Amino acid sequence: MNKKAIVLLSGGLDSATTLYLAKARGFKCFCLTFDYGQRHRREIVSAKIIAKGAKSPYQVLKIKLPWKGSVLLDRKQKLPVSDCRLPVVIPSTYVPGRNIIFLSFALSCAEAVGAEAILIGANAIDFSGYPDCRPQFYRAFNRVVKTGTKAGAEKKAIKILTPLIRKNKAEIIRLGARLGVPFHLTWSCYQGGKLPCGKCDSCYFRAKGFKEANLRDTLLS
Repeated sequence: MNKKAIVLLSGGLDSATTLYLAKARGFKCFCLTFDYGQRHRREIVSAKIIAKGAKSPYQVLKIKLPWKGSVLLDRKQKLPVSDCRLPVVIPSTYVPGRNIIFLSFALSCAEAVGAEAILIGANAIDFSGYPDCRPQFYRAFNRVVKTGTKAGAEKKAIKILTPLIRKNKAEIIRLGARLGVPFHLTWSCYQGGKLPCGKCDSCYFRAKGFKEANLRDTLLS
């Protein structure tokens, strides 16, 4: 029987690559996608299509963050335009505690269904500088899992796996291409609509990655 894993699937290319990598590693994957009041539902639509294409069961969890605290949660605020540099301050697109919240739901799910791992496509190289995408955060969260769960108390701790954390975007794209990830179905842009805005941080890092990987972004063709 395949080992079980929970995959956090946002609909972006990193999470889609993580799903396909998990499957290649022999995991039976269950995908969790979050509707947390983000600016658009375009990425949620992508996540559903990707999960179905990968023949992986999925669930969309609707949660509320009414205190906002991020331009991704407040449509009245203007999205920042990428300045093509790695950030020196945490940008306004940071959602307070987002990955802590997502991982907590995933951990509860993993314990309930007997999954041995949670996979998330976090990346700390070509990224917007979010503190909850760094390796030290995931090391700390793994300690929380060991000390704060039944699985951990029984020495069966669920592992938080971040297989893309030290890869740049080009490396992630090359890996995804080898795995057959349907990049044309993924969505990275902070804006909704039919085509990416091409101006936000997420669009910048995606375009940079495809250029450096010498591959064509099939979403744009």
